[in-house]
Amino acid sequence: MRHVVVVGASAAGLAAAETLRREGYDGALTLIGAELDFPYDRPPLSKQILAGTWEADRLALRTLDQLTALRLDLRLGVRATGLDPGLRTVRLADGDELTYDGLIVATGVRPRRLPGRGGHVLRHLADAIALRKRLAPGVRLAVVGAGFLGAECAAVARGLGCEVILLEPAPVPLAHAVGDEIGRVLSRAHTEHGVDLRTGVTVTGITDGGVLLDGGELVAADEVLVAVGSQPNTEWLDGSGLTIADGLVCDEFSSAGPDIYGAGDVARWHNPLFGVSMRVEHRTNAAEQGMAAARNLLHPGARKPFAPVPYFWSDQYDMKIHAYGYLRGHDEVRVVEGDLEERRFVAAYRTGDRLAGALAVGMPPKAIRPWRQAVVTATPWTEVPRVPEAPGRAVEA
Repeated sequence: MRHVVVVGASAAGLAAAETLRREGYDGALTLIGAELDFPYDRPPLSKQILAGTWEADRLALRTLDQLTALRLDLRLGVRATGLDPGLRTVRLADGDELTYDGLIVATGVRPRRLPGRGGHVLRHLADAIALRKRLAPGVRLAVVGAGFLGAECAAVARGLGCEVILLEPAPVPLAHAVGDEIGRVLSRAHTEHGVDLRTGVTVTGITDGGVLLDGGELVAADEVLVAVGSQPNTEWLDGSGLTIADGLVCDEFSSAGPDIYGAGDVARWHNPLFGVSMRVEHRTNAAEQGMAAARNLLHPGARKPFAPVPYFWSDQYDMKIHAYGYLRGHDEVRVVEGDLEERRFVAAYRTGDRLAGALAVGMPPKAIRPWRQAVVTATPWTEVPRVPEAPGRAVEA
């Protein structure tokens, strides 16, 4: 293997490039990124950058010297526009065409948008900086979508003195991921901090004066943030013959085709630990899958399935939220430590007859770390411990 191309210069792509070098690959290595910025961390965009407590230079994943040491052909500010696996070529928007021996696809996702003019999204550094400039005491911000991204931005905006309207089509925000009761507990934190939370509403478009609901009502706002999910960046793979279905479809090794691997937000792969296909948009998974893809590409005779326990975290007001496992599609939730009303608890999630994950709010990290190993070993639900002073409390999802 003499030339490896990595398309996508964020956490997954950079992790892949570093792993290739660390594993002894000494050939040509091209890293392609659509943004002009050097690889940077995205989770702080909706937290420290939006709040103005960090400067942008703190986001850099590596220094210039560290990137130089990787001996990269670093192509920033250029997109990949096409792939021919037969000829093993990647076409770029600047007209260049690269021939590869191995390819890692790490092109990430982009925010979904709504019809109409205006409105902010939050994916890139420039997005966070642009929105931060518009937030000031008294500014009325409408946040469309009460998922983790929308909730984090709503919390930051309240901390900056903005009036915040949080609009969510589901009856209970985040219920699909964490369950109804825990979704209501997390939502109460917003209402207690003065957020105007409106659930069961559908936004049909954005206007100069705010957002329009499906019944015709105008929700007035000075600024609008759209946080209604994302779309995998796979259009450049059209016509390549690779399978696309809400992401680049990969097997348990993260392989999408001959010497082609996917990593990060764009990759939908079969996770053998849970027996399901999943696409995970979390920072930790991006780096881990980038490393796994690089190893499997370099060592085809010793490939290992990529079977992680997904991990995510979120900061909202004084709430620290941590979760391990695959919580979507769960059948039951049980509080195993702490108290929901105090927003200080650990909850365990059942899928089928096994422990699928655990979520902690307001607890020290050590309270949830042991649950990761319990998920790895597919602990039977009958062995999930109950807190003696709060036994048997089960919540149907």
